[in-house]
Amino acid sequence: MICFDTHAHLDDDQFAADLPAVLERAAAAGVTRVVTIATTGPSSAACVDLAARHSPLFATVGIQPNHVAEAAPDAWDHVSRLVNSEKVVAVGETGLDRHWDYTPFPQQEDFFARHLQLAREKELAVVIHCRKAEADVVRMLRQDFEQYGPVHGVMHSFTGDWATAEACLAMGLYISFAGMVTYKNAQSLREVAARVPLDRLLVETDSPYLSPVPHRGKRNEPANVVHTAACLAGLRGIELALLAKQTSENAMRLFSH
Repeated sequence: MICFDTHAHLDDDQFAADLPAVLERAAAAGVTRVVTIATTGPSSAACVDLAARHSPLFATVGIQPNHVAEAAPDAWDHVSRLVNSEKVVAVGETGLDRHWDYTPFPQQEDFFARHLQLAREKELAVVIHCRKAEADVVRMLRQDFEQYGPVHGVMHSFTGDWATAEACLAMGLYISFAGMVTYKNAQSLREVAARVPLDRLLVETDSPYLSPVPHRGKRNEPANVVHTAACLAGLRGIELALLAKQTSENAMRLFSH
């Protein structure tokens, strides 16, 4: 079985002491590729460096909406340079967040638009964060879609309703599910996940966060993506190996690797 973890924060301090062992466990579980996701300017540089040093890893560059306000004045210029680095497969994570109040919303919108533009210019995927801002994200994506056509990207760690998923699918996006889809209280999310077309479905860990059952409450890591994949396979009544194969092919198509 081959599985692709499309979203992990392997530059997080929680992996500083044992990343080689984490990657060994991932390989043993069949997780052969991982995208390590940037959240700040320094994080972007760290992800590029990790991808250069570890063959299973690919990187993104970008500034997550909750970190935009604190970013250094030259942070965006730094990201714009790093995007040309080897093994960078996407821009992000970017998007909008109304749960936290760390960055004024107009500033979030400005940086979301910048990321969308940079991804188009570089012909890379865009990794989209959305928390309690579904209508706003769909609005901005629709503006982009109406002007430029299909949006080459992924709604990461999706927790929205079917109407939001359907709107994103119609604009060309992939939908990715993390460990939350395995939680007992997530039946409505499972119902959405079951309706996403198999050729537009991705899996992720969002490590070190959101560990799936049976590891909930512990540090998450890429090997655990197989539990999320197993949950999604069960919803569809198909073998885990088939779902892992299809979602891996989807990820390689999205990230062109």
